Parts: sequence; C-alpha cells; structure tokens
Amino acid sequence: MTTTARRAGTGVEPAPALRRAVRGYLDHLTVERGLSTNTLASYRRDLDRYVTTLAEAGIADLASVGAGTVESHLARLRAGDDGHPPRAAASAARAASAVRGLHRFALREGLAGADPSRDVRPPTPPRRLPRALPVDAVVRLLETAGPVTATGDGAARALRDRALLEFLYGTGARISEAVGAAVDDLDVDEGAALLRGKGGRTRLVPIGGYAVEALRAYLVRARPVLAAGGRGTPAVFLNARGGPLSRQGAWTILRRAAQGAGLPVDGPEAVSPHTLRHSYATHLLDGGADVRVVQELLGHASVTTTQVYTLVTVERLREVYATAHPRARG
Repeated sequence: MTTTARRAGTGVEPAPALRRAVRGYLDHLTVERGLSTNTLASYRRDLDRYVTTLAEAGIADLASVGAGTVESHLARLRAGDDGHPPRAAASAARAASAVRGLHRFALREGLAGADPSRDVRPPTPPRRLPRALPVDAVVRLLETAGPVTATGDGAARALRDRALLEFLYGTGARISEAVGAAVDDLDVDEGAALLRGKGGRTRLVPIGGYAVEALRAYLVRARPVLAAGGRGTPAVFLNARGGPLSRQGAWTILRRAAQGAGLPVDGPEAVSPHTLRHSYATHLLDGGADVRVVQELLGHASVTTTQVYTLVTVERLREVYATAHPRARG
C-alpha cells in the first residue's frame, strides 16, 4: 500500500498489522459485499489516510485504537490540516463509514477486543434534493433525440439515441445499467427489461409503451446497421463502429439532445443521465406510486434512499399551495 504519509513526505509508514487489516477488510468488501470498483477505491484512499494517522500517533494495530483517536481523525477530516483541505460533509461521512466498517471487521476477525468507533457519530451530510425535469421538458428532450420514424442518412443513430433516452426515462435505469444491457435482457413483446445493478443485484422492470416503440424501431431498423461495422456484441446499444456504447458515448447523446431541447448542459442545473432517473422516480410518486414500489423499480437496497424523492414532491406541493391558496402568505 502506498501511504498518504509517503506522498506527503512525512516518512511515517503504517505498521504491517494495520496494512494487513486494511487489505483483509477491502478483500471482504470485494467478495462478500460486491462493492463497485469506484467505491472500493474511495474506501482504500480513506483507510490509507486513517492508518497514516494511526502511524503518526505511534499506534501499530487496531487493538490499540481508542474512541478518542477515531473522533480526532474524523474531526481532522472536517477541519483540514497542513497537508489536506477540509473534507465536504458527504466525503467525511463516507470516510467515517470506511473507518467504522474497518473496526467492526477487526472485532469480528479477532484483530481487536472492542470497537472504538461504535459510539462515534459520523458527520451527517446535507440532504440534497434530486433535480427532476418537468414532464413537458422530458418529452421535449426525448423528441429532440430523433423521431421513431427517422429515415435516410443518420437514421440509425437517431433511432438509437431516441431508444436510449426513452429506455433511461422509461425504466429509471442507471447509465451503467443501460449501456450494460444485453439484447437477451429485453422482452419487448412483454414490455420488460432485466437490469443488472450495483453489487451484482438484478431486477426486472416494466418498459412503458413509448420506450417499447422506440426500442422496437431501433432493434429492427437501426441496430443491424450499426452492428454490421463491428465484430458482434450482445449489447443493446451500439456505437457507430458496432461496438458497445460507452458511458461517455451515452452522455454525449444526452448532452446533444438537451442542447437541442433548450435545456442546460453546464453548471449545477445541467441535465445528466441521473436527471432522467430522478425524473422517473419523482413522476411516479407524483402519479401516486407507493414509495416501496419505486424502491424496487430503482433497485435501492434501502427505502431510506428512495424517500428523498418524497421530499421533492412535498416541496412541489408547497409551491403550488403558496401560489394558489388565498391565505398561504398570511
């Protein structure tokens, strides 16, 4: 493990027992929890910095860590120090989760006799409301991507673009789930798709009529044209060379459609693939869907994650009330 201390030039090297414990915990997360590569990389950086803090304090193993050391480390993350800027609340909360998980793992594996992080409260990140597009803006975006009756030069790409965006909004799929979908994962006749989500979890979701129409037009008239330039791939969405469409390629398609629809593509209000996922969830709840049904459709492991969307609908109700009720401003 290349430590933060070495990068910072302090010369402090965490003890072998600390490095082994971190490696064991990360292996556990990889095998047992199935965390994504990006999450594991973030945890590795967080724990790299944590064991460097322990090394600087002369601590050689997790059995010697006290609650005060954990609290001090988490406080330093928020306050910053000479070698690091202050962490944002969300980043500090993730680091706290990594540290607490490491100590729980150490207790289970007999590497420590107690969990010093058990009573340490992690920082609470501010709750940010997801941004959802109004329904008419979504419709404008989808129609800008290309008509399902497109013909002539560029028709194959136009049909693909429309099918991709209809699929994202019609299923609530993450961008990785959309570009990772295989043809055999679709049942257009039944209007259903198998999505492969985080941690190896799969879920079967319905596909709406507009998305079915766009997918059928793409699969029949466009995908064979794009596939002719490639070497054969089961991916649903293909690039111009016949290979699987990348995440960046999907972003480019959405950005182009957003520009054509007059929607922001830069700054905090920029439309992203996740904007369509947010819009999908919010519009379902606005239409009366139960939050636990939306949880299943989104593939959230906990309903708590989904409940943030209910805040969006409450905010919208407040706006309507404030402008429509004669005594709202009193």
